[in-house]
Amino acid sequence: MICDSHAHLNHGNAFGNDREEVLERAREAGVGCILNVATRPDDAAATVEVARRHPQVLAAVGIHPHEAVLATPAALDDLERLSADPMVVAWGEIGLDYHYMNAPRDVQCAAFASQLERAAACNLPVSVHNRDSDRDLLDLITRHAGPRRGVVHCFTSDWTMATACLDAGFFLSFSGILTFPSAESLRDVARRAPAQRLLVETDSPYLAPVPHRGARNEPARVVDVLDLLAELRGVSAAEMAVITSENFRTLFGQLTDSSNSRAGA
Repeated sequence: MICDSHAHLNHGNAFGNDREEVLERAREAGVGCILNVATRPDDAAATVEVARRHPQVLAAVGIHPHEAVLATPAALDDLERLSADPMVVAWGEIGLDYHYMNAPRDVQCAAFASQLERAAACNLPVSVHNRDSDRDLLDLITRHAGPRRGVVHCFTSDWTMATACLDAGFFLSFSGILTFPSAESLRDVARRAPAQRLLVETDSPYLAPVPHRGARNEPARVVDVLDLLAELRGVSAAEMAVITSENFRTLFGQLTDSSNSRAGA
């Protein structure tokens, strides 16, 4: 059984016409658990609804840094109420993005800090976005993250940042970027990070791995990321699937009903 620790199954219209087929391909590929992640207040309820209707899906609710201006107290109150749903196992996608700067830095930092505090109050781990914002991100997670910590999703920073995130109690999740020819420094991080802190993801519909680069990504393709991570670590793909699934369970507190039935089969 394999866990895709970060996907956007109802992001825009990417899967509007064939979500059922996408989830069936994931099942056929051995992906028994998918964390469906919201990015805006107005897609959070739909994100949870997908999890309610599909036994291999769990949900995370939060406001992406691109949408930080939407993180009003009222919006965060709504997300906190929604986070009580048993399908919700994390608060995310939250964080900082200083590459595109779709929101000013101070607005991003305030939204991130508020959501870290809300997640802590709800006893939820966080799924964190980081792009070109290492210093501020580390400062904020050190000061505001709750005891359950979380994961830096789609990790792309260097070993120094990886060490700092690990020291802060966070997991590292690797996406299709791990397979890109230019990503040797990231592959070095994947080799060196402790096995008990590794996760894999697709970030669907984005970041399709080689050899699918440029196409729409989907959860079944997390297998390509897992296979390369296993190769880098010198273990079998089956062993890496067990490691990353148990890490998913450790961080998020559960696996889905379908993945538990697979494990018990």
